Amino acid sequence: MVVQRGEMKTEVKEKMRDGEGSVYFTHLVDCEKEKNIRMLAELTLPPGASIGYHRHDRETEYYIILSGTGEVDDNGVPRPVKAGDSVITGNGASHSIKNTGNTPLVFHAIIVTY
Repeated sequence: MVVQRGEMKTEVKEKMRDGEGSVYFTHLVDCEKEKNIRMLAELTLPPGASIGYHRHDRETEYYIILSGTGEVDDNGVPRPVKAGDSVITGNGASHSIKNTGNTPLVFHAIIVTY
């Protein structure tokens, strides 16, 4: 199966998980049709935007940073991120992410359930 970019669902979420600003989503696949994948999307955070601190129980979320720079609160520890980095949060851990740069922070977000 091939999903063309123009067929992918897009949406904007404001103040996601009590974060700041807007988060732009491109859903890469329809996860309702996939087993153990709750989300597979490309997210874009404009400068200053963030996703608020939240926990992952019975699932793992992966961020694969494609471009831009930001800061992740990795279970209480602030960590800088940039293109090429990966963030893994699961098994009851928590995280948040904020664009701290001057260009959009773009990353793939994948949530695998178990």
